[in-house]
Amino acid sequence: MADSTASRSIGYAYDLVAAAPLDVAWSVSVPADPTQFYPKFGPLPAVVAVRDQTGPWDAVGRTRRLMLSDGGHVIEHIREVRHNAGTGERSFFAYELTDFQKLFGHLVAGARAEWTYTEVAGGTRIRWSYEFFPRPRSSAIVSAIVKLFWAPYMRRVLPGIVTAVERAS
Repeated sequence: MADSTASRSIGYAYDLVAAAPLDVAWSVSVPADPTQFYPKFGPLPAVVAVRDQTGPWDAVGRTRRLMLSDGGHVIEHIREVRHNAGTGERSFFAYELTDFQKLFGHLVAGARAEWTYTEVAGGTRIRWSYEFFPRPRSSAIVSAIVKLFWAPYMRRVLPGIVTAVERAS
């Protein structure tokens, strides 16, 4: 995501192995309802509704608005989708986030999330990475938010998604 108001990105990545084939991991987690997996955590608001989704959440160009428990919202835009079913190649899904509201609207110009699915012995490694693009003079506070809240949040959210994948397998 390029934005002339943004400085270097600040991010975090976390991965777990789901005891399920890649196709199951993909088919469960990519279209997953965010209201079921993204709760409030510290100052981070929960996702409480999805609005204005432009189609199934699996194709480049789709967008949706996530409504947040603090009264704000963020818009997601799918930028890349590579589902390599049955090829042994990794699958990849990426979306950018814009139009942050409330505190994050003042701190970040946007964000990018990437999900990578790799077949491994015993299942599928699911890697979730997330990077924020701080506005000028906001890097220190965004870095602190990522360290103190966003990283622990990702470590709480991904296990729930892995559990849903394994239940479906």
